Amino acid sequence: MRQFALASVITATLSLPLAAQPTMLATVGMIADPAQRMAQECVEVQTLIGAGMDPHLYQARPSDIRRMRSADRIVALGLTLEGRLAEILETVGATILGSEVPTDLLLSHHNAPDPHVWMDPEIWAQTFPALAAALVELAPECTADITARLDAEITRAHALDEWAQRSLATIPTDQRVLLTAHDAFTYFSRAYALENAAIQGISTASEPSIADIDQTAQLAAERRVPAAFIETTLNPRAVQALVEAAQARGHDLRIGGSLYSDALGEEGSGAETWPGMIVSNVRTITEALGGTVAPLPEGLLP
Repeated sequence: MRQFALASVITATLSLPLAAQPTMLATVGMIADPAQRMAQECVEVQTLIGAGMDPHLYQARPSDIRRMRSADRIVALGLTLEGRLAEILETVGATILGSEVPTDLLLSHHNAPDPHVWMDPEIWAQTFPALAAALVELAPECTADITARLDAEITRAHALDEWAQRSLATIPTDQRVLLTAHDAFTYFSRAYALENAAIQGISTASEPSIADIDQTAQLAAERRVPAAFIETTLNPRAVQALVEAAQARGHDLRIGGSLYSDALGEEGSGAETWPGMIVSNVRTITEALGGTVAPLPEGLLP
């Protein structure tokens, strides 16, 4: 009888519903990735706008609205990144990480803030404390663990920046021009002393004009820039047109590879994490512009 009673208690206990993990919904992977490493088993971190998708143009689907309503916390970047979602994000009371970036570090383009702050690891790390605080509010019992992981993520960002500095510094002086499809690399260029040149501005809401392409091709030809880069979230035709326009001016401009600008890479790409995104971009740019990639420190990639 005692064994039967004990078995009944165990069965009843196991049948009780487990407390659901709190959910954080991040708009983009560059937010979700460090958040998930800080949260681990304490909070379920989800991404709204997936790998390879352009947040500038993203429109919420009915399923997205349902996910927002069911999430315990929504975290967005702001700074115009989630352009078409901005009104919805304000309505649902999303935490805006862009407000954590000191105003003297923010760049602008035609009086609009440049949202691509994750391209500078030192700036991006300044948003991590607010991200950790949001996680702690969802799982206060994990405060000590989340705080320790926050410190580890900030340390990782500093090491990532130092490695990028060493690699990109090897690009010859006359080849330090970064030609891209849209203006997503201004923070990156400022951090690593590159000259930033893009066919179009910070938003991808419109197609670049023929005049934009011709002007950039003229710069490439005059400066003898060796390579231009396509972006994984954008159609490559503008960069291909740039290459043809430069060649028409007698300059052999080539495509130096694909860069991750507004979204992380697919699983298995090597750029499916935020540090992996930066490492992939640094490697591609350094090699295409004639530099030498520094050895990657152990443990830099998650």
